[in-house]
Amino acid sequence: MIYVALILIVLIALILITRIKIVPQSNIYVVERLGAFYKAWETGIHFLVPFIDKVSRKVSIKEQVVDFKPQAVITKDNVTMQIDTVVFFQITNAVQYTYGVERPVAAIENLTATTLRNIIGELELDATLTSRDLINTKITETLDLATDRWGIKVIRVELKNILPPREIQDAMEKQMKAEREKREKILRAEGEKQYQITVAEGEKEARILRAESDKQTEILRAEAEKEATILRADAIREEKIRVAAGEADAIEMVQRAYAGSLVMLKDAAPDEAVLQLKALEAFGKAADGRATKIIIPSEIQGMAGLVSGIKAAAEDTKPAIADLKK
Repeated sequence: MIYVALILIVLIALILITRIKIVPQSNIYVVERLGAFYKAWETGIHFLVPFIDKVSRKVSIKEQVVDFKPQAVITKDNVTMQIDTVVFFQITNAVQYTYGVERPVAAIENLTATTLRNIIGELELDATLTSRDLINTKITETLDLATDRWGIKVIRVELKNILPPREIQDAMEKQMKAEREKREKILRAEGEKQYQITVAEGEKEARILRAESDKQTEILRAEAEKEATILRADAIREEKIRVAAGEADAIEMVQRAYAGSLVMLKDAAPDEAVLQLKALEAFGKAADGRATKIIIPSEIQGMAGLVSGIKAAAEDTKPAIADLKK
């Protein structure tokens, strides 16, 4: 009997131990009692009444991600394409999630597919390819409204891939290739244009610099010629001044010599014969000149008159010589 009692005690202890439940973080346990909802246990330690209570569902309240397979949709311009979606959702009410819908993920998938078909059916191909944000927003709003009674909060819906038919993809690739070639040609033309402009500006600046250089050269040449002309004029003037001064000195020396000879002649008190001889020499020099006519004074008829003229000339020349000496 003692062994039977010990066995019963051990069995009861094991049963009690197994009915102790610890709810981890970010989880909620939905508990039923006698087949009906009893309580939603949050994080902590809890005890199930043996044979009466049971955990109906363990619900994670973390944000979850579901990647749905591609769905066939038709655009407004009758183009069939494949679109797969990614849904981000979070369970906000574990009780509604447990009892609201049988298969919540499958329900979200079907609801996403039908909503996507409705939205894409109102758009053309080009708008579909360029309106991802608009489509994502519309699907998110629709799903969030529909799943609210299931205790599910749809946070975001993303279009993962949009796959148009192969022929459409080929046409788009050709179009993109044509656009790239067009941009390449435009860029090449712009580059050639800029090159020509740069070359033209360089040639223009070179011509301007050459013109400025020629101008400076001409100015320097003109200034040099001007300086040379001035120097030549100064040299010619100096030369003429020196020649004139030399001629004046020569004339002065001749006049002084002539006056001196007259004075010496007077001081020598020449006799009649010498005076006659000098008169004849003077008359000979006068006759040997370039004049075509010679006026001979009447006094020349007599040597006495000629001598008197020479003496008078000597007397008149003596004061002139004195003045030159001063």
